[in-house]
Amino acid sequence: MPNANWHLYLLRTRMDTLYTGIATDVERRIGEHESVTGRGAKYLRAKGPLQLEYQACLGSREIALMAEHRIKQLSRQQKEQLIADNLPGPKLLGKLGLD
Repeated sequence: MPNANWHLYLLRTRMDTLYTGIATDVERRIGEHESVTGRGAKYLRAKGPLQLEYQACLGSREIALMAEHRIKQLSRQQKEQLIADNLPGPKLLGKLGLD
């Protein structure tokens, strides 16, 4: 899928932790995280139900990976602000210095 649009997403677990990930199909990926098939992230096992808090289309996988890395470096308070701001992809990239 070289031309697929990659999305960055933040999930909230039942324990109120935030998880950041990327995917071309966010709903499918959340389903994988919630299933028992083992295709989801180990971190999210037994932490459901998961709630999608934020998602933004970022285009390429390379950009999505860079944005994911930057967001994982943010404090919890900064992640909560990002969720509250609900920025579209291009504005998120600008905020992260990736524009």
